[in-house]
Amino acid sequence: MKGIVAWFVRNPVAANLLMATIVVTGLFTAPALRQEIVPTIEVDAVQVTVPYPGASPEEVEEAICMRIEEAVQGLSGVDEIHATAEEGVGTVMIDLLDGQDRNQMLSDIQAEIDRIDTFPADAEEPVVSLVDVNLKVLTVMIWGDADEAVLRRVADELREDLGALPELSLVRLSNARPYEISIEVAEEALRRYRLSFDEVAAAVRRASLDLPGGSVKARGGEVLLRTRAQAYRGEEFAALPLRTGPDGTLLRIGDVAEVVDGFADTDQSTRFNGRPAVALDVFRVGDQDALAISRVVREHLAEKERSLPPGLHLDVTGDETSILRDRLDLMLRNGRAGLILVLLSLALFLRLRLALWVTVGIPISFLGAIALMPVFEVSINLISLFAFIIVLGIVVDDAIVVAENVHDRRLGGASALEAAVRGTQEMTGPVIFAVLTTIVAFLPLLLMPGSMGQYSRNIPLIVVAVLTFSLVEALLVLPAHLRHLPSEDPDRHWGFWGRLQGRTNAALEWLRDRLFLPSLRWAVSWRWFTLAAALAILTGSLGLVASGRVKFIFFPEIEADNVAVELTMPLGTPLSRTEQAIARFEEVARSLQQELVTPDGEPEILTITTSIGGQPYRERQSNMGSTQGRSYAGAHLAEVNLELLTAERRVTSSKEIARLWQERSGPVPGAEELSFTADLTASDADVDLELTGPDLDQLLAAAEEVQAELARWPGVLEVRDDFRRGKREWKLTLTPEGRALGLTEADLARQVRQAFYGEEAQSIQRGRDEVKVWVRYPLADRRTLASLADLRLRLPGGAELPFSRVARVVDGRGFSTIHRRDRRRSVGLLVDLDTHRLTPDQAVGRLEEEVLPRLRARHPGLGWEFSGQQKEQSDFMGSLLRLFGVALFAIYALLAIPLKSYGQPLVIMSAIPFGFVGAVWGHVLMGMNLAIFSVIGLTALAGVVVNDSLVLLDYINRLRAEGMPLAEAIPVAGRRRFRPILLTTLTTFLGLTPLLLEKSMQARFLIPMAVSLGFGVVFATFITLVLVPCLLLAATDLGRLLPRRRP
Repeated sequence: MKGIVAWFVRNPVAANLLMATIVVTGLFTAPALRQEIVPTIEVDAVQVTVPYPGASPEEVEEAICMRIEEAVQGLSGVDEIHATAEEGVGTVMIDLLDGQDRNQMLSDIQAEIDRIDTFPADAEEPVVSLVDVNLKVLTVMIWGDADEAVLRRVADELREDLGALPELSLVRLSNARPYEISIEVAEEALRRYRLSFDEVAAAVRRASLDLPGGSVKARGGEVLLRTRAQAYRGEEFAALPLRTGPDGTLLRIGDVAEVVDGFADTDQSTRFNGRPAVALDVFRVGDQDALAISRVVREHLAEKERSLPPGLHLDVTGDETSILRDRLDLMLRNGRAGLILVLLSLALFLRLRLALWVTVGIPISFLGAIALMPVFEVSINLISLFAFIIVLGIVVDDAIVVAENVHDRRLGGASALEAAVRGTQEMTGPVIFAVLTTIVAFLPLLLMPGSMGQYSRNIPLIVVAVLTFSLVEALLVLPAHLRHLPSEDPDRHWGFWGRLQGRTNAALEWLRDRLFLPSLRWAVSWRWFTLAAALAILTGSLGLVASGRVKFIFFPEIEADNVAVELTMPLGTPLSRTEQAIARFEEVARSLQQELVTPDGEPEILTITTSIGGQPYRERQSNMGSTQGRSYAGAHLAEVNLELLTAERRVTSSKEIARLWQERSGPVPGAEELSFTADLTASDADVDLELTGPDLDQLLAAAEEVQAELARWPGVLEVRDDFRRGKREWKLTLTPEGRALGLTEADLARQVRQAFYGEEAQSIQRGRDEVKVWVRYPLADRRTLASLADLRLRLPGGAELPFSRVARVVDGRGFSTIHRRDRRRSVGLLVDLDTHRLTPDQAVGRLEEEVLPRLRARHPGLGWEFSGQQKEQSDFMGSLLRLFGVALFAIYALLAIPLKSYGQPLVIMSAIPFGFVGAVWGHVLMGMNLAIFSVIGLTALAGVVVNDSLVLLDYINRLRAEGMPLAEAIPVAGRRRFRPILLTTLTTFLGLTPLLLEKSMQARFLIPMAVSLGFGVVFATFITLVLVPCLLLAATDLGRLLPRRRP
């Protein structure tokens, strides 16, 4: 390596060409990089969905979910199975083990599902798919004073237009009723014409079809034969023949039924700023660029608006690209400020030319990393930009050490060429191994499993790339420029900056000679007292965390740019009552919109979107942006979503807006759940405990006991379970007379289902929409219980009997939703906490120690599992600790090799726990809780803090190799290395300073990592300069006390 260094110093053309190649490649790569708010992640899960129209949750559980569970539970690669049985649909989520091939597992699961031949006849085809996160870019609202049909027609046209744009491929309707054709036959018509629903459905299937008839190979060519009679519109279905009389008269479907070509009766509607609306969600898929999607959609909407019917409008809401631009500007602003501070600090302590050449290494290293981003599949996002800021101050460490050593040799009288060659060669080993230890410390973040691991991998990929190019620049490019470093002229008259540098260096020398060196001599003289004091500081800092005085919150709250209220009424609540309840919140929101304005007169609440019959915002949050997962739809659900001005521009925080909204709206009598969301990463609760067992009554009893216990704890705000009683049920059974007349339970269930739910006669494709054709009672008859008494059941011989003669009704109530985990029923307990009094970790600890063991003793067979944030935290922290242990060993090995010692690496690594001390007190000073990014920062800190110790100890060893005693070598090395060590620490801290001082709420979840790194490095540096010498001498003391082996 030393020969390569010397060759590049003597061949500056090669060094400059290498530098130019890195710069040009990075500049050409940068414009093509994908931009997004957060990295795109892959979820290791497969979802199986089976619609079973009209079935109750219990029927779905038994007929759908349990059969899927049995089919897939034996597959290797399956981690957990979560099933949800709801009215009309069963969903099974299969979590995969880490490292499994998602596509192969999809094929294996699909094969197992295809083997199931016991699904009910009325169940639809299973849909098996990977859980993909398609991030929503924006929502287009089509709104105005128009009926649903007009709004939907315009929305369909717009969806077609947007889907044809090359920049995007996924556009979906949100909270909109699907198209449906309903052939409605009254009981009176059935009896008059002696018809049955089966006959009407069969007539539709016979007459409405397209059927190929082969071909005729005539002399003139082959002619295809085809029957084309498929009906697509309501009037076409009304014209279909139903029955032909003996005299040739034709009875058509329209003669006995009313054909309604409209929308499904699903109780869904949307209002935008108080007007009827239809919403289109536009997603980014794969490598599509969010900024390009936003741009082309807005351009198309500007053209489309000119051709809209009068009274209709188009608006864009929830545009994530505005958030992207704000966040990217925020990170770039902090990066620029950090770069300026680093440059100023270098210019103050180094000669200006030296400082400039050291600083040039920053853009070179950054552009080199940018050139590798497509190779690493890293986009420009909040996390990757944060990684650049983290490494901003670290990247110049190796260049500072090299430049300082070259400068010292130049001052010692060496020629410029000799100083550049010898000075760089002298530091090659320590610099290479220092960079390697930093890289190794970041590697655990690259190997982390789960979604958090996919987010965090952007940090080590950027850091490793930047540090690799910084090493290349420091050893091959920088020395070629330092060979032109002029000698010092003692008679030169310096200008203002020179005088400022002189004063700064004089102050630094005073600090070194008058404060540091006397302190170092005192500390090494009283080394055992110094070591005891350091141990006491470490123990006290650990105690702060262990006692909960410094709290740990896995993921801190992030200020959102919208506030939502989600209302859940009891299942079975009429739509009119739900709409009446949510109207109060909509009214208060309009009042707040008028009241809350910025000093410039801009409203802080931009738009108000009301969804009735569904909760689309909650659905997106619950499913992490995926278009698959749990659905929130039903007449008992409603939501109001306020889009706010960006956090940087508004005066009122989203939490304050939520508080005002809640206070003025008041409670909703009879509501099952009423929640306000103002957090970007809001989860369902602070603690999510899932109880599992074979018996539902046992689960509910256990859940009540846990809720009663938690309600007594200080710091617990609310405890609720996810069990909901279902709709009122009439369970039908045959009478002895009905069974004697030849009816079966299947006949009873089928005919009642046909009348009230409907018989699906056909499913047709009309444009981009699948439209189902149903045969059933008219809507008015389906909405009254009296129609059941009027129902005539058809016997096998064709006779008709009243329902009351052949069947009886048992009144009851079923379930709203049945949850299952690993083939057992489950009930979830959701706990909201005042985290200032009780953190989630503390609550989980008390539950595991005090409550759950007693619960299991009273309820044998009961199981439990912490889900949601607790599971993610447990998996992440467990993996991080294991990988961190491996990284520590790798750091030890990298230190042992150049030092040729087993003991000295341990002395150097003693700085690592004291980096933790600095990080803890940094959080105390900043008034922050420890969080997951604090832990990530501590992991990275391990590789950074050892670098200064390595540089110091390497010089001590060189002095000892020259014959100087250890006691004399320590102050000499401390004096010589004080300046570069202090300067590397200063640049690291100053590079992070703008982010540490950032007041933006959106950046706060990243700041804990900067706190851990910045304060940890500062504290560890001062510990390094004092503790490492004390440890070296203490080891010597112990060596004297140990008996020596006699030859």
